[in-house]
Amino acid sequence: MAIMITDECINCGACEPECPNNAIYEGGANWRWADGTALSGTVTVDGGEQVGATAAQRPVSDEYYYIVSDKCTECVGFHEEPQCAAVCPVDCCVDDPDYRESQDKLLKKKEWLHQEA
Repeated sequence: MAIMITDECINCGACEPECPNNAIYEGGANWRWADGTALSGTVTVDGGEQVGATAAQRPVSDEYYYIVSDKCTECVGFHEEPQCAAVCPVDCCVDDPDYRESQDKLLKKKEWLHQEA
């Protein structure tokens, strides 16, 4: 599963520095696979698409902070609980019902994002 930020977000930014995968971005900001990860060169993402790790990707939201679900590991392998949810003053960092993943899959995603070169 991944975490999502609801439209109740007050854009305080408390969550962004807490993410060990750099999966949280300010509304309207482009994101990159390489941001905060060990990914470089060309990466193959779910679905088999190949993209440049440093290529700018479109923002998920233009209005408020957002989480890139494909980079979110719910802090598995880093912390006991998702840190974004722990620090959010308005409790808008919640489970994303569209991205259900097992603990094993989240740990594998973490290992992929932070693989040794």
